[in-house]
Amino acid sequence: MEIAILLFDGVTALDAVGPYEVLGMLPEAHVRLVATERGAKRTRSGSLALIADHTLTEVPRPDIVVVPGGPGEEGLRNDPEVLGWLRAAHRTSRWTTSVCTGSLTLAAAGILDGVEATTHWASTEELASLGVKTRDERVVVRGKVITAAGVSAGIDMALRLAQLEAGDDVAMAIQLILEYDPQPPFDAGSPGKAPPHVLEMVQSRRRARSPRSPG
Repeated sequence: MEIAILLFDGVTALDAVGPYEVLGMLPEAHVRLVATERGAKRTRSGSLALIADHTLTEVPRPDIVVVPGGPGEEGLRNDPEVLGWLRAAHRTSRWTTSVCTGSLTLAAAGILDGVEATTHWASTEELASLGVKTRDERVVVRGKVITAAGVSAGIDMALRLAQLEAGDDVAMAIQLILEYDPQPPFDAGSPGKAPPHVLEMVQSRRRARSPRSPG
């Protein structure tokens, strides 16, 4: 089973690495980190790099496609090579997935036409502006398209995909191996749970940095 995770400069590391760790444990999985060009792709912080070992043309028909998000995602929506590869890969894929703002790239490629989807909470309106019916859910499965909400939701998405692909026991075994047993110190992981002043603090920081920088 060939799994392609799309990389680009400005990717959010956990968007890609979370699914990488989960999906790489599926039976007979071969994970390919792909990009328009081989080489290091700087994450959103700029201090960490992920290495794309394959170009898009070298992995034309992956069984699973994962599109992460991040500040650099906006550039993908205007990249004909990326959009063309996604459309072609989606025609033959078993699963086409996204994490965080990666759903905006799927939308730009036409993959979310008529498909309900989710994204990072701060990008819900932007996804809706692309004609997508959005869902306020952590993971949304619609046919062979699976979208995840922000950043850490990519792990949940990948575990759900592992369940669909290999069954409950395999998915639970992967979760156990990763010791994915979240017990955060605060119950503030969504806009509806975070204190209003914390939500405003995050929104103010986003506005000061960029209007399009979640994920």
